[in-house]
Amino acid sequence: MTTQLDFKRVPFAADLASYGDRPAILTDTHSLTYRELAERVDALALRLGTERRLVALPATNDLDSIVAYLAALVGGHPLILLPEDKPAALESMVAAYDPDVVMRPGNGRTVLEERRAGTRHELHPDLALLLSTSGSTGSPKLVRLSHTNLQSNAQSISEYLLIGPDDRAATTLPMSYCYGLSVINSYLLRGAGLVLTDLSVVDPCFWELFRRRGATSLAAVPYTFELLDRVGFAEMDLPSLRYITQAGGRLAPEAVRKYAGLGRRNGWELFVMYGQTEATARMAYLPPELAAEAPGAVGIPVPGGSFRIDSVPGLEDGELVYTGPNVMLGYAESPADLAAGRTITELRTGDLARKHPAGVYEVVGRRSRFVKIVGLRVDLGQVERLLADLGVQAASAGTDDGVVVAVEGDQDTQLLAKVLAQGVGLPRAALEVHAVEHLPRLPTGKLDYQAVLALSGPKPGPAPEPTKEGGSPDRGTEDSVRKIFEDALECAEIGDGDTFVSLGGDSLSYVAASVRLEQALGHLPPDWHVTPVRDLEPRPQAAPVRKRRRFFAPLETSIVLRAVGIVLIVSTHVGLFSWQGAAHVLMAVAGYNFARFQLAGKRIPRLRRQLASVARIVVPSMAFIALAYLVTDKYTPVNILLLNAILGPEAVTTQWHFWFIEVLIYLLVAATALLAIPWADRAERRFPLLFPLALTGLGLLTRYELVNPGVPHTAPALWLFALGWAIARSRTIAQRCLVSAMAALTVPGFFENASREWTLLVGILLLIWLPSIPVPTGFRRLTVVLASASLYAYLVHWLVYPPLAEISPALAVAVSLAVGVAYWALCMRVVGTLNRRRARSKAAAAGGSQPASREVPA
Repeated sequence: MTTQLDFKRVPFAADLASYGDRPAILTDTHSLTYRELAERVDALALRLGTERRLVALPATNDLDSIVAYLAALVGGHPLILLPEDKPAALESMVAAYDPDVVMRPGNGRTVLEERRAGTRHELHPDLALLLSTSGSTGSPKLVRLSHTNLQSNAQSISEYLLIGPDDRAATTLPMSYCYGLSVINSYLLRGAGLVLTDLSVVDPCFWELFRRRGATSLAAVPYTFELLDRVGFAEMDLPSLRYITQAGGRLAPEAVRKYAGLGRRNGWELFVMYGQTEATARMAYLPPELAAEAPGAVGIPVPGGSFRIDSVPGLEDGELVYTGPNVMLGYAESPADLAAGRTITELRTGDLARKHPAGVYEVVGRRSRFVKIVGLRVDLGQVERLLADLGVQAASAGTDDGVVVAVEGDQDTQLLAKVLAQGVGLPRAALEVHAVEHLPRLPTGKLDYQAVLALSGPKPGPAPEPTKEGGSPDRGTEDSVRKIFEDALECAEIGDGDTFVSLGGDSLSYVAASVRLEQALGHLPPDWHVTPVRDLEPRPQAAPVRKRRRFFAPLETSIVLRAVGIVLIVSTHVGLFSWQGAAHVLMAVAGYNFARFQLAGKRIPRLRRQLASVARIVVPSMAFIALAYLVTDKYTPVNILLLNAILGPEAVTTQWHFWFIEVLIYLLVAATALLAIPWADRAERRFPLLFPLALTGLGLLTRYELVNPGVPHTAPALWLFALGWAIARSRTIAQRCLVSAMAALTVPGFFENASREWTLLVGILLLIWLPSIPVPTGFRRLTVVLASASLYAYLVHWLVYPPLAEISPALAVAVSLAVGVAYWALCMRVVGTLNRRRARSKAAAAGGSQPASREVPA
């Protein structure tokens, strides 16, 4: 057995107190100095005892987890580090390795679950840490890391990043992941600060904490950059940011160039890095000045390390081999392996590489990312590169039976499959291509290739545990989500990667779907309409949660505005009371919803969705106005064609009753036509906020009568529609303040009616600042129905209320709204019937054209 004399300590963990009162840990609510951190670490190390024991730690990004980790290093106890949110992984490790102690951090005092007083293991003196290899946190195969591995890698990272005592790193990655842990190690080694958080970069609170604590660095995996694009990172003001590091997978060269250029303009640097758990963390980094010249390279070896490339028979490129003090001792697959010393002296990375003319190394593929199908050797990395050259993000996985490819966004999978079959030289039957809203990823942000393989169909055996990152979902909940989408959108054949938007959802169907989903899931993510079906399921609960009776329940602000707006409009027209300005609020809401539902996906599929959405307004409007033309003498054929705003009289007569619908259609058609132009499409994607702000500026030319739009009485339409679009694209507080200021400066003076202007301004500000508004639970369903039917109620009330107004204005309002709801329900039923017939026809046609067998030919 190992005694208390047979251990070493990791210097950066043992020397914490030497940095005295420098801030070590900074959270949202407090900070901890190095001296205070050392005291906590020493106290916990004392509780662990002096005899070396095997310790397991399920860790998260909190102070207790860091103290527990450091206490194990200080006490010389070999530590199995696991993610706290994967209890199955802990159970697997306990069963496989029988640790002597399980540390469970929480509530300021770590609980030591001592399974025995001493140890039953032979623990090698050099053994310090055991980490799971990427993507296998439940596997008994662990990487054995020594005290020297940890110290040397922290030293080399801090050296090339020039980490100093004044630097502060935000913990954007899990500490159970070797990349996230290396950030902690390298910063503690230099006496720098850790801004400790488990918030996502999409959370505004993360960036508030980042600024307030003066964070100087950000660690990112490729998926992080997709999230940064979504939150408008390029426009953020981050004066303390010194550099961003990237590892955890290959970042596309165009993204490297983009962020390296952004950094040069904003005063920070991008470090692309390369590593593996087997090398403790980092093996190479790309000097920022070479990012433009060699954006696809992994760079040069870290200080103290070296590379060579060994030839591989049958391949043009060789295998990258790394040597350095951070190379692991070896693997462990059972407790007996914990007594072993060093079993390897160099790391065969499994990556295929070549030397770039600039003197840096490029990784071009994986040795293990090859499959042999019908006698052909297929490089799965090449499959992804072929699609990347076409502008398609993809993940490919395969077996000797065939290749499965997931492509992101709305894609023509049949066409892509043909292109791949020709490019790779495979039979078409050996390829499956599946379109998904987002590529499946592991908690670390890396692509989840097992989830890609699972797209080919159900496999026999036990169902995997539900995961947030793309694993198999809970079928019962998934069925409820599918059922809600089927009912709201009147469609069938909903796939795991489908979203509300990709299925053709728009503002007309959004309301009912959102409320039903919130009831089913308990909580509705803010971007649920662009979230894949498989990701909408909540984590399973051990026991049902008893819901408290609530007198108010939140409803999304745009829904409340639509419901309240139609009541105010109809009541004002009937004469029940007068409250003007609501129609103009709804014009801003229309722009807001256009940006949310009509701008996702590639240009051509998006164009089809936009035209279909316009048709869902045009057809029922023309049908009802044609009826109104036949039964009254108030309208003309120009009204039926929805052209009165252009061809009708300038004087306001009954023919102007439908101006809102006409102008809304004009704006939707114009926006659709504009975005069908490739350069406009690219501009909107690159400048998601600036683009609608520019349109708002054009609209202001008509608002201030500097330009005559040729459409009388509708000057504020483009201005308000574009402003609503900009609201939907405002991600940060600064952006929302900018849009609010534009509204506050431009609304006053337009109507020359203070109450009308206040209605418009307050409605816009609510849309900007309040994600939801509390509604009495008894009125919740009514609010939802009125919001869903608002456009239809606007149409029909002109025909319904006149004979009832003299009897009772209140009755006239109620009947107008009720008939509007009935017309909405009728239209939805007709659309549903047509969609079902089209789906049946499509399925029948597809069934007749499918091959008789899916077997791969010999």
